[in-house]
Amino acid sequence: MRRGAIEYCVLALLQSEDRYGFEITRQLSDADGLVTSEGTVYPLLTRLRNDGMVDTYWQESTEGPPRRYYRITTNGQRALKSFIDQWARFRDSVDDILSRGK
Repeated sequence: MRRGAIEYCVLALLQSEDRYGFEITRQLSDADGLVTSEGTVYPLLTRLRNDGMVDTYWQESTEGPPRRYYRITTNGQRALKSFIDQWARFRDSVDDILSRGK
């Protein structure tokens, strides 16, 4: 379940601002239960780019080599909105069933 949701967490992070790969990895790692590695995030970003969910561009960095930044596309925004709607229904259904056991 976690693996399927991570790509949408990445898209959600990109809604507020463009980010580079290590920044995305760090923010996912900081979220409780989403511990992940660069080895997971970079292939995911490549897939999202190939699927047209994100665009990329290079930007110079004051702290080393240029960084590849990712930004959500219109297709990515649509996919995220659809996931958010489905997730809310799923979460509510699970919460309802779990609360019956109390």
